[in-house]
Amino acid sequence: MANPGQFRLLGTRRFLPFFLTQFLGAFNDNVFKSALMVMIAFRLAADQANALNNLAAGLFILPFFLFSATAGQLADKYDKRLLIRRIKLAEIGISILGVTALVLGNNALCLLVLFLLGVQSAFFGPIKYAILPQHLRRSELVGGNAFVEMATFVAILGGTIVGTVLSGASDAGSSSQWIGVLIISIAVAGYLVCRAIPSAPAPVPDLKIELNPVTQTARLLREITKTPAIFYSIIGISWFWLLGAAYLTQIPSFGKNVLGGDEPLVALLLCSFTVGVAIGSLLCSRLSGGRIELGLVPLGAAGLTYGGIMLSVIGGGLSPLAETSLAAFWASAGAKGFLLHLALIGVFGGLYIVPLYAMIQDRTDKAVRARVIAVTNIMNALFMVISAILGIVFLSVLDFTIPQFFMVMALMNAAVAVFVFNRVPEFAMRLLVWLLSHTMYRVKHEGLEQIPAEGPAIIACNHVSYVDALLLAGAVRRPIRFIMYKPIYEIPVLHFIFRTGRAIPICSRQKDPEGYEQAFVEIEQALENGDLLCIFPEGQLTKDGELAPFRAGIEKILQKNPVPVIPMALRGLWGSFFSHKGGNAFTRLPKRFWSRVSVVAGKPLDAASARAENLQEVVLGLRGEQR
Repeated sequence: MANPGQFRLLGTRRFLPFFLTQFLGAFNDNVFKSALMVMIAFRLAADQANALNNLAAGLFILPFFLFSATAGQLADKYDKRLLIRRIKLAEIGISILGVTALVLGNNALCLLVLFLLGVQSAFFGPIKYAILPQHLRRSELVGGNAFVEMATFVAILGGTIVGTVLSGASDAGSSSQWIGVLIISIAVAGYLVCRAIPSAPAPVPDLKIELNPVTQTARLLREITKTPAIFYSIIGISWFWLLGAAYLTQIPSFGKNVLGGDEPLVALLLCSFTVGVAIGSLLCSRLSGGRIELGLVPLGAAGLTYGGIMLSVIGGGLSPLAETSLAAFWASAGAKGFLLHLALIGVFGGLYIVPLYAMIQDRTDKAVRARVIAVTNIMNALFMVISAILGIVFLSVLDFTIPQFFMVMALMNAAVAVFVFNRVPEFAMRLLVWLLSHTMYRVKHEGLEQIPAEGPAIIACNHVSYVDALLLAGAVRRPIRFIMYKPIYEIPVLHFIFRTGRAIPICSRQKDPEGYEQAFVEIEQALENGDLLCIFPEGQLTKDGELAPFRAGIEKILQKNPVPVIPMALRGLWGSFFSHKGGNAFTRLPKRFWSRVSVVAGKPLDAASARAENLQEVVLGLRGEQR
């Protein structure tokens, strides 16, 4: 299911000790939290138990608001391996205190332990995602995040089940002892494993720690909003945690109060979702092919909406069980469909969240990466609180049924997705590229490392088909602003993507003198702003598969803005459905699927060397005989 090469990560010291450390930590947190909540539920009257359980949930999430900003600063200032060791030592102490609280049956002390576990998680959170780019290659980031997300959900579910089962033992004293032995053993194992994590040096050892979480978070948010792709990716991640919390919080009540089932049925429903997330995370690694594939995010968002709608429709038609056995549920009408779509929500959730985390890690400056992750954790916590509020409003105040609540969340997910993808059109563009490259083309990249990582530059490429811009945008890591022939810019559907991607439409001076001059004004401003532009110097699509003479427009651009020019060539697109071979494009049925296409970049040329004739020769050499 996963990219086979990514499983090799589990055999490396760069990843395995960290992977086990974070899994054991998440498992331990949930063993204690679930055990505590079950014990409270059985020791106290219903109203007192509900109040304490809500307080417990709040105390576990409160530290993310209070300490995440500080934790992010510490993770940027100190070696992350050292911080992990100290956090895991603290976990041993907290576990011993937790065992004492459980044995004594002291609810106040138990709540204090739960708060301390939240503090520990808040300090570990920024390290958890910021350490991956230091130990993994860029091609391994998606696979590493896939394993981390899979392990996190498995740990949450496993810890919840184990804690619930152990705390439900008939002998309360024996139950506390077993839980105590388990959580202390896991804490010690986590510390021993973490000692094998390689060093992860501090990116900003001179950073001055600011203890006020409000001012630090506000400052970081202001900086993050300057990069819309990162900011809205954080919003997307936090929305997923809101959506997941909304579904998972209602599943136990749905299983017990709507279906009339017992604990095994609830466990089955939760397992279905968790298995789905695990499959989706590993599938994301496979479909990404070692790249950070943002095109999977819209696909995941669409799947989350579809899964939520079907969960509502099928769930609304389920009847209470005649008996509480799993066999009775399995035999009931709609049960298999409900389980399937619950799992699909997990699958599409994995496709949705893994690329977002990988993109934030990859595009964030390493000097502030841990702090950006800390802000992400704060936003996650905030959205989970909003999730609880939405549940209260719709289910208690507005008296919606749980299936109706699922429908509301699915429709809200669609609205959030449209909002985010409208703000960051790169997601939609990458989806189109991913669909093209997994249906009609197999795209190979050569020499793309020669494209400057930052600063103004111009890509000059041959023009073969209507999807040239999409393939280039999917291949090049940096966002590209395209200088494109106006009729192509105005093609329906693509027009939305090109417009929101700030493409610059242009046509000949004879057809539109004013628009021609305005285009050059925009080009000059874009280069002064440090953007990466792309121009097709032929001025139009090839009609015979050969390069048409390059026009002098690029020379006019370079006279005012002498920036580097990267010659590029597209190979293998001539004869495709989107090219003019054999007649106009789009006028015949596609005959080629899964054909080989190459995107090739040459060495950058300085402005003086990038004359139209010379540039044409270089691009022709890069293209070769493969049209």
